[in-house]
Amino acid sequence: MRVAGVLLGCLTALPGLLYFAVVGTLLGPLLLWPRTRRHALIALTAGARRLTALERRRRSAFFGDRFPHRPVPDQRILRYLATRTYAGLVTGIVVGLLGFGIVLAGLLVAGLARGSLDWRELFTQGLLGGVLLFLDVQGLLSLEAFDARLAREYFGPSERELMQQRIDELATSRAAMLQAVDTERRRIERDLHDGVQQRLVALAMLLGRARRGRTPEQAGSLLEQAHNESQDVLTELREVAWRVYPAALDNLGLQEALAGVSERCSIPIRMDFTLAEPLPASVETAAYFVVSESVTNAAKHSAATEILVSVRRHGPVLVVRIEDNGVGGARAAGSGLTGLHSRVGALDGRLHVHSPLGGPTTITAELPCA
Repeated sequence: MRVAGVLLGCLTALPGLLYFAVVGTLLGPLLLWPRTRRHALIALTAGARRLTALERRRRSAFFGDRFPHRPVPDQRILRYLATRTYAGLVTGIVVGLLGFGIVLAGLLVAGLARGSLDWRELFTQGLLGGVLLFLDVQGLLSLEAFDARLAREYFGPSERELMQQRIDELATSRAAMLQAVDTERRRIERDLHDGVQQRLVALAMLLGRARRGRTPEQAGSLLEQAHNESQDVLTELREVAWRVYPAALDNLGLQEALAGVSERCSIPIRMDFTLAEPLPASVETAAYFVVSESVTNAAKHSAATEILVSVRRHGPVLVVRIEDNGVGGARAAGSGLTGLHSRVGALDGRLHVHSPLGGPTTITAELPCA
């Protein structure tokens, strides 16, 4: 595709050359006269914009470039078309030299087959041809890089715009993370207040009643209830601590931490964990909470009977995929998934949620590991 794009770029340079040679020559006197300069420039730019649009489509079709739709000044259009025409013609000359070299190489092979060349001539011409081929290929690569840089400079976002875009993304990610941390803090406080604290109050009341028990049998029964209540308090406190941050993630690694998620879930989970190398701590933490939150949401809302969790690394990206066979309808803007979006976005990752009505629900997180 890229080779075809380069060859097509050689051909599209010809209309640009003809346009400047013919139309530019005809409009030249009008461009020099101040009274007609503006209208002549508009007329010259109108045709240049059409040829430039052709070049943009070529870059998009063969090189995958995506340029923002924004107005480009007339002067920039003319400068781009002139520079692009010159670069295209030079590329055409280099391609022609390459074709000429291929023809000469064919003649050299034919002469070698006929036995009309001795080894000295063969070595000399082969060495010279190899050097010229290297220079020709390097020239083509340099011209292709120049063509791409030229298109980005005139039509793509500038360095300042890219920097501002990155600053805006970081500011948005920071605000989202602060909101996610505040939401998590409120959830922890609610869990402690509504769960652990209420159970501790009930435990204190049982112990108080046991102290005031009139008979040993009544006191023993209340103490047994208090003991059972204390076990429930410890279990719930472990659950709250695990949701805050699992100690197994630091001590045993991501696989064991996810195994703990699977054990605590009320829905059967099939785990596909395939990692050959260790991950950065921040990536492991994000992957754990993506799985934990997704599994918790599925257990609460999806009415699913099975969950599949896949953790695989594709090059520099860790892909975490959670799929359940529930009723679907999960909202990407929900509170839980919004927190996951913020957590994944803080690592420059992406979170995709696909949950049509009737299911299945698939949550995919792509986390850069570098």
